[in-house]
Amino acid sequence: MQDVLAKVVASPDSPFGSRGVTAAVVTDNWVWSGAAGADIRGTELRPNTSIPVESITKTFVAAEVLLLAEAKKVDLDEPLSAYVRHKLTANNATVRQHLSMTAGVQDFQSADYGELADAIAAAPSRHWTIDESLNYLTTAVKPPGGSPSYSNPSYALLAMLIEKVTGGPFAAALRRDLVAPAGLQHAAFQDAEKPQPPVVGDDNDSCGEPDGYVPCRAFASATAPYGGLAADAPTIARWGYQLYGGRVLPPGPTSELTKGSEYGLGTMLMARQFGLGTAYGHGGDGPDHSSLLVVVPEKRVSVALIFADGGRNIGAPMTELTKALEPLLS
Repeated sequence: MQDVLAKVVASPDSPFGSRGVTAAVVTDNWVWSGAAGADIRGTELRPNTSIPVESITKTFVAAEVLLLAEAKKVDLDEPLSAYVRHKLTANNATVRQHLSMTAGVQDFQSADYGELADAIAAAPSRHWTIDESLNYLTTAVKPPGGSPSYSNPSYALLAMLIEKVTGGPFAAALRRDLVAPAGLQHAAFQDAEKPQPPVVGDDNDSCGEPDGYVPCRAFASATAPYGGLAADAPTIARWGYQLYGGRVLPPGPTSELTKGSEYGLGTMLMARQFGLGTAYGHGGDGPDHSSLLVVVPEKRVSVALIFADGGRNIGAPMTELTKALEPLLS
């Protein structure tokens, strides 16, 4: 498995490579973690280096909403507008539809992200509210239903739901209800929390000098509900093992996560593309980092892979990693 990481950093400019990589595996009987290469500032990565994992954040948001539903504080089949009054909830899409990305709320477009990046660059160390970041969405809301259409704004609205129901910051609810019970040691929901050292170096165009967040407080807080989590690979692998192994949620909500044909509830349905069996998890991709969590419940194994580069085909190295892993699971 370490040889796979060495291959990744041997071709850092290829679509399948990166300047630096960390990985981890959790099984019933053993754990493994590794690292290779360095971050953009030349600092050697360690297995416990905190790196933004972008959209893997959504698995936590979905799990919290399902916990609230289990406690009868949220009805998944009620319109989200019953809890959150916002122009993006006016089409009466249900909570479940937002979780499954079938709510008709479109994703930010490239121009939207460009405008947002310019605003972040003007004040990279200020805090952004969820509502402020949603103001940059320019695409029209469609009727709910139909095939899943990837939507970061839906998860921003779900974070607002969590805050409405719990009466506090959504990051505090995720830590109390999920991070602590799952025994996760190295997770930080920015900008409510700062990443724990060692922390990956970054050089995002929208951010100035390091301010303790990755890439900076404004960027992290603007994307917090759907991409603000910074963690190390062992933490992400442990989270996947706990979540999809039924150790975080009761059996009913755990099974809800993986219902669907393309996208479950905060969960990418990966069929058998990684060779070990039917897989679940989530990917994350940002300007400076890529990540992938793959869990195969029938093999009782969870694998996390994180690149210190964005926009890479991380699926191909994950396939090689799971191939190297397979003999160890027999």
